[in-house]
Amino acid sequence: MPFRSRRRAVNKPRAGALAVTASLLAGCSGAGGAVGSDGRELNVLMVNNPQMLDLQKLTAAHFTKKSGIKVRFTVLPENDVRDKISQDFSNQAGQYDVATISNYEAPIYARNKWLHPLDDFAARDKTFDEDDILPPLRESLTAADGKLYAEPFYGESSFLMYRKDVFAQNGLAMPAHPTWKQVADLAAKADGVQPGMKGICLRGLPGWGEMMAPLTTVVNTMGGTWFTKDWKARLDSPEFAKATKFYVDLVRAHGEAGAPQSGYAECLNIMLQGKTAMWYDATAAAGSLEAADSPVRGKIGYVPAPVDKTKSSGWLYTWAWGIQKASSKSEDAWKFISWASGKEYEELVGSTVGWASVPAGKRSSTYDNPAYRTASAAFATATRDAIASADPRNPGLQPRPAPGIQFVGIPEFTDLATKVSHEINAAVAGHQSVPDALKKAQHLAEKVAEEQR
Repeated sequence: MPFRSRRRAVNKPRAGALAVTASLLAGCSGAGGAVGSDGRELNVLMVNNPQMLDLQKLTAAHFTKKSGIKVRFTVLPENDVRDKISQDFSNQAGQYDVATISNYEAPIYARNKWLHPLDDFAARDKTFDEDDILPPLRESLTAADGKLYAEPFYGESSFLMYRKDVFAQNGLAMPAHPTWKQVADLAAKADGVQPGMKGICLRGLPGWGEMMAPLTTVVNTMGGTWFTKDWKARLDSPEFAKATKFYVDLVRAHGEAGAPQSGYAECLNIMLQGKTAMWYDATAAAGSLEAADSPVRGKIGYVPAPVDKTKSSGWLYTWAWGIQKASSKSEDAWKFISWASGKEYEELVGSTVGWASVPAGKRSSTYDNPAYRTASAAFATATRDAIASADPRNPGLQPRPAPGIQFVGIPEFTDLATKVSHEINAAVAGHQSVPDALKKAQHLAEKVAEEQR
């Protein structure tokens, strides 16, 4: 997220895209397998990304068959699933035993006592190997009380993806560590080098976890911040304005058609269909781009997130499994989590779906696995380096009042950033100027800053 939503239309969809589309049409799915042998069931609410859809397909024949626990999945786009999780967990309604939450929600939900701590489960589970989880992810899912509240299904940062073949054919050279200025220059040169191909794809779809995720990393590296350490809103600062104008101008000049409606899923499709020369987004996308049925497999290069004033700018994110405190099925819920986030599941995906599709970015052992390293040779090192270099506590040039790279780790951020994203989306669509958008955004941020002070 990655941060994303899953609305998309596909001209020539690959198999994974068809599964995503089917999931969206269904809204939610009871798929997951035959009834457990002793009537045991779990309700799992999760985001509808390709890795989760693979899990949904594999659960009945493997987890349910082995454990006797049926899993009923509800599968929704990111913006929708976040709303539903927030409603169910905040009310402790108990409709869902397990849900996909991120390193944004985990500490907040833990403070509100909406989650089961998982330390004891992990300590008793001799096969799970908690120490194998990459430290940045484990730390990001640990609350202020020192307890672990979620286990990662996969981890990610962000990087720049580009068409190596297109660059080579047109005499373009991608720097090993590009700046945003270099990326903008390359986008202008690559725009139109093939029929229907644009220079770059950047999210323009409204949403705190859609457009605001990559845009905030640009803000960070260009010297901006949402708030100062003492909670002063800075969306009207020269640095925030420079970054936002750069992003909007770049996507309007050389970005994808329909940018205001394009999020992660749409840009993934655009890259798969050969309609963009570059794409800045989640490292998790590489698995889809390098999948066996991908039309661009082997044609993509991967370099670190572009920078301006900072040494690195990639985000840190994980879709992780949390157990609702109100659930009466915590033992069975842990069994599901242990399986879904375990080494055995990665081996299963590697052998049945393909090693490039393994939900990686969470375990050290994954990167030591020869089969995975061979299948992910194009992006494994770039992904692990990006995760290792992400610093949620110091992502920019000034101290922050709350942790987070592509978000601010406070409950109010989701509503604030979503509202701000609609203003900036209007600028992407050409309905208002960036200064006008940020003037309104600053007013919204000042209200939140006042509450925090």
